[in-house]
Amino acid sequence: MNVADAIQLKRAVRKFQDKPLPEDVVHAILNAGRRSQSSKNTQAWQFIAIRDKAVLKELSTCGEWAGHLAGAALGVAILTPDPTEKFQIMFDAGQAAAFMQLAAWELGVGSVPASLYEFEKSREILGFPAEWHLRIALSFGYPLEETKLSAPPKKGGRVALEDIAHWERW
Repeated sequence: MNVADAIQLKRAVRKFQDKPLPEDVVHAILNAGRRSQSSKNTQAWQFIAIRDKAVLKELSTCGEWAGHLAGAALGVAILTPDPTEKFQIMFDAGQAAAFMQLAAWELGVGSVPASLYEFEKSREILGFPAEWHLRIALSFGYPLEETKLSAPPKKGGRVALEDIAHWERW
């Protein structure tokens, strides 16, 4: 995989084929998250890999824009210590998410993050201990529209670099 291509071409995929992911693909995705960098190498995360359709459907109700989890072949809940303790915690969770999504893209698997807001409901569904917190889950699966993985960037899809990058000072 060419990293520049992945950065340029990766798209959010919210609709998936009803097709399971092979075990080696699931492990490659999870391992990419495990290998991501973290502040002071704390690796302050735990992952819950979810393939049970009933659990994914239930989890999809924990966020206003999390509906795509219901159709995913794999959901990955990224658990962290209390995210209000240090800002790096959520930054590190985001890096784990990005690494997993890029690994998935290379394997022909689409993905998109979901923000979860019903914290206690998600804890009840997944049964994780009180000291862990869930704010982000990822949906993975083979795209319903296979061209989504290789579609060229949308014109005007991103703010121009000169409109957001400042040099030396603001």
